[in-house]
Amino acid sequence: MKITTTVVKKMIETQFPEWSQLTVIPAAQSGHDNRTFHLGDKMMVRLPSGPDYVPQIEKEAKWLPFLAKHLSLPISKPIAIGKPSEDYPFVWSVNHYLEGEPVSTAAISNQSCFAKELSSFLSELQRIDTTGAPVAGKHNFFRGASLEVYSFQVEEALKTHKNKLPAEKFRILWEQAVSSKWEQPPVWIHGDVARAICL
Repeated sequence: MKITTTVVKKMIETQFPEWSQLTVIPAAQSGHDNRTFHLGDKMMVRLPSGPDYVPQIEKEAKWLPFLAKHLSLPISKPIAIGKPSEDYPFVWSVNHYLEGEPVSTAAISNQSCFAKELSSFLSELQRIDTTGAPVAGKHNFFRGASLEVYSFQVEEALKTHKNKLPAEKFRILWEQAVSSKWEQPPVWIHGDVARAICL
C-alpha cells in the first residue's frame, strides 16, 4: 500500500485541523507493520501498512498509558486515533515523538550498562499486573503463544533448505523448543526487542 506524505497531510488537515500547520515528514526508518511520519517536532503519525496490523492501534491506545505508569523508561504515548478516509482505509494513530535512535553496537558506549538497563526495563514490564490484558493471538502474530503456531513454517523451511543446512539437528532443537511450556503466571512481554536493521 502506497502511503504518501500527501495522504497524511490531507488526513491531518481534515481530521485534526489544529495540527494542519505542522510539517509532515517521513521517518528515516519507518518499519514494516506501520508507515511512520513526523508531525512537527513533538509527534509521530503511525499508519498500519495492512489490515493485519490494524488491531495494534486500539490495543496500544488502551494499554500503553497503563504500562507507562509502571515503567522507569519512557514508552510511546498515544495522543489521538484517526479514522479511515477515502485515501487510506484503516484507523491510524498520532503519538508523542520519543526521541532516540535504533539500537546498534555503534550507538552503545557502554554495553554492560545498556544490558542492565534493558534487563531492568523488561523485568519491570513482567511485574505489571496482567488482569484483563490481551492474550497472545492474531493481533500480535501470536508472540508469547506456544511455538507450535509456527510449526508448519518451520517444517517447510527445513524441507526447503535440507541440502544446505543440518535440517535434522534443527528439527530436534525445534521439537525441544515446542515441548517446553510456560508454567508460571502470565506476564507482559515485549514482542519486538531487536537491534537496528537498515531497510
